[in-house]
Amino acid sequence: MEATRAPASAATAGREGGLHRRALGVPDLVFFIVAASAPLTVIAGGVASTYLVTGNAGVPLLFLVLGAILALFVSGYAAMSHHITNAGAFYAYVAKGIGRIAGVGTSFVALIAYNSMQIGIGGLFGVAFGGFMLDKTGIDMEWYVWLFIAIGVIGLLGQLQVDLNAKVLAVFLTLEIVVVAIFDIAIAADPGPQGIVADGFDPSIAFGTALGAALTFTMAAFVGFESAAIYGEEVKNPRRTVARATYIALGITALFYALSAWMLGNAAGPDTATNPEALVEAGFVGASGGPDPTTIVFISLNERISATFADIATLLFCTSLFAAMLSFHNAVSRYAFSLGRAKVLPSVFGRVRPSTGAPYVGSLMQTSLAVVIVALFALSDSDPVLQLFTWLTNLGALGVILLLALASFSVVGYFARHPHSESAWTSRISPALAGVLLSAVFVIALLNFNVLITGLQDAPTDDRTIILPAILIGGGLIGVGVGAWLRAKRPEVYARIGEGGEEVAGEAPAAR
Repeated sequence: MEATRAPASAATAGREGGLHRRALGVPDLVFFIVAASAPLTVIAGGVASTYLVTGNAGVPLLFLVLGAILALFVSGYAAMSHHITNAGAFYAYVAKGIGRIAGVGTSFVALIAYNSMQIGIGGLFGVAFGGFMLDKTGIDMEWYVWLFIAIGVIGLLGQLQVDLNAKVLAVFLTLEIVVVAIFDIAIAADPGPQGIVADGFDPSIAFGTALGAALTFTMAAFVGFESAAIYGEEVKNPRRTVARATYIALGITALFYALSAWMLGNAAGPDTATNPEALVEAGFVGASGGPDPTTIVFISLNERISATFADIATLLFCTSLFAAMLSFHNAVSRYAFSLGRAKVLPSVFGRVRPSTGAPYVGSLMQTSLAVVIVALFALSDSDPVLQLFTWLTNLGALGVILLLALASFSVVGYFARHPHSESAWTSRISPALAGVLLSAVFVIALLNFNVLITGLQDAPTDDRTIILPAILIGGGLIGVGVGAWLRAKRPEVYARIGEGGEEVAGEAPAAR
């Protein structure tokens, strides 16, 4: 029996190779999506760093611009989710909309991108949590020790039922949003030295200084919103839940991040937030005495509310990173499951734990890979933030932009070949526009990758700006090669590429 027909019970699903059916509702899925983008991490870390690195004070407007572009993407993406539910969402969409060989290439890009995000975020977690524990408890351990502990806990959670993971993320996410909302209110009531100014929404500012880098940094904040379809086989109503959760999550992140980015700029003053010397003069400094934009949120909370609340926010900054790691871990394990089920990867990856329906082999693979890569960075005495975090998260963000563009074009291809009742807007116009715009963002990101890696606006191109994108693009090309080999040597496996989830009756797979 196909996994798509597996009964809803976890035990039965486990025996027959299916995920835990009907475990997630719209709120659960929204928690997974928004947690992957880590709201407190985005505001305290990402937005603050974007102001300083790019010198662009128009970041709030860029959140709205990208939100509009991604809304075009979601229109077609949601329509596709009405017809296909598969744990390897982008891979399945591209396989059915563009072709199976392209689908395998996409799956390899997805595995590289999501693994990079999960492991890279760990570098910042190890430093942030280690610093917190040293300051508050006196426990002094290396960053990688704390990270290995976190990887172990996440690996354990990855073996459990997906709805338990959703509950863990719900707690973290709710507390994060409360902290950021309190920060926003505190700054609105007591802004920085420039008062409340509208620079953040001035188009002449937003589309001026270092637009390419600012746009790419801002795009990275949205990474994770697209992950709803990965859980399409585990939601209570695949036809509606994925679309609703994605729209809700995108609306929350775009509006909330735009407002919070605006307030963060006003906390220090736009002129200060974008100037390293001014940041130091204003007291926003790190342990080395240099400018540290990530201190803006916590120093502001300390001054306006209390030291205790600032400490709570710092701890939640750590749990925010942990929640993002957990969410990306789940995404990787489900991609591996989908590929194992189709035998594109060894079939062992298609196994799930009988008692929970969790794709445990994919989870173990992701955990093992994280341990090895972190160990390599630790043994080479690499900087966990400037190297592990910066290199891998930007590589992951670049990969997700490419995935979004490919998925957009696949929507157009799928509906062009299959009968459907979707409107012209959702089946052709909006996904085509999204594909073109996201392709442009990808090119901009690629051309500005040296800025993303070094954090310097005038950074020259070096080996890293070539090697890291080459890993991503090369991985995709290897996947294309694997797809071509399967078509020639294992046609029975090739025929299953993109299959295994649910598809509406009467719609044949793409004949590619």
